[in-house]
Amino acid sequence: MLKPKSKASAMSAPMSGCRVLALGDSLAPLAHGPLAGFAWEAAGLDRLAGARSTTCDLVLVDADAWEAPALAQALQALSASPAAPAVLLVGERLPTPVVRNLLRLERSDVLEAPFTADQVAQAVAGLMAAGAPAQAAAPSAASSRCWAITGAVGGAGATTLAVETATALAARSGKEKSVCLIDLNLADGAAAAYLGAQPAMRLADFGPAADRIDAAMLQAFVTPVTKELDLLAGVREPGAFDAIGREAVLRILEVACEGYEWVILDIPRHRRPWTLEALSGCDEILVVSELTVPALLAARSLADEIEEALGPASKPRIVLNRLASRMFGPAPSMSEAERALGRKADAGISSDWEAAAASANLGGPIAQHRPKSKIVKDVQALVDRLAAEPARKETAGRKAA
Repeated sequence: MLKPKSKASAMSAPMSGCRVLALGDSLAPLAHGPLAGFAWEAAGLDRLAGARSTTCDLVLVDADAWEAPALAQALQALSASPAAPAVLLVGERLPTPVVRNLLRLERSDVLEAPFTADQVAQAVAGLMAAGAPAQAAAPSAASSRCWAITGAVGGAGATTLAVETATALAARSGKEKSVCLIDLNLADGAAAAYLGAQPAMRLADFGPAADRIDAAMLQAFVTPVTKELDLLAGVREPGAFDAIGREAVLRILEVACEGYEWVILDIPRHRRPWTLEALSGCDEILVVSELTVPALLAARSLADEIEEALGPASKPRIVLNRLASRMFGPAPSMSEAERALGRKADAGISSDWEAAAASANLGGPIAQHRPKSKIVKDVQALVDRLAAEPARKETAGRKAA
């Protein structure tokens, strides 16, 4: 039990009215002491991970009131939010994992019990004076660019290309949190496995109300891959496509485009209620095909269907994957493949089975494990070419209807 040593000291006028979320019954006396005049709300530990500076100025936590593993986990989840409020942790027992996760926050402090009312007042005043953490200006939807990548058939290599494209853009940008890879294969996406990452998105957490989805909520579900690259992918969920509505999917994409310089979509080839609207907001649409006649015919049909539905401004680019020498097999050449397509291919990616398999097994992009692979060089050339071209969509086209 916490026992402040002295009576309350009055807080300065500017501090009066600050919103406090208090986690722990023993904190109640502070509401009538050093924190008198604050807007006080008592709550349980389940509220900590979702606390945001838009609704709360300070979170006051009694470390002795909660199990250390649960408290550490909640603080870790809170630290992932760019809109986390200030947190003051007080208590007699301050386990190392709890304190370590607390220090991840931009604004946090610790008071070891027993403490005086003046110490509480000074700690709170210091946290409030620090103000909201400085944040780099987020790119607007006008400056963000979104590319969609889809396979003409299963196993064409669309997810591999999406992973390598996002990795190349992250390296090209060099800015923190500049690229977001979104796996829209909601039921059984593989992007997280290819990157050796843990998917963090649970579609049920978004609920039916799309208007609840904001930048803070999105950040709670992203998995950081590198300083520059974030992944938004769902855990395996067979009924995922039925668990989230069209409006929620489009809102996720809109918020992502407002927060990242580059957004890469790994999009399923089977059409969903949101597919065409998602594609209509993209600057580039890449249809990936392997070098078999059925795949080439499927790529031509899919590209034609998208262009017919969205117009010439959204004409997809066809990327031929796994180009290889004909020395050991009957794979068609680029020109033969283009005859089957009835149009020019926009790019070709070399075959390098060993590099692709090794990277998938190790977890991580090919650019990390086999940086000299032909795949990496071909993807880099494609990314450099497309990134140097003007965006194909105006801002209004990127906004979800």
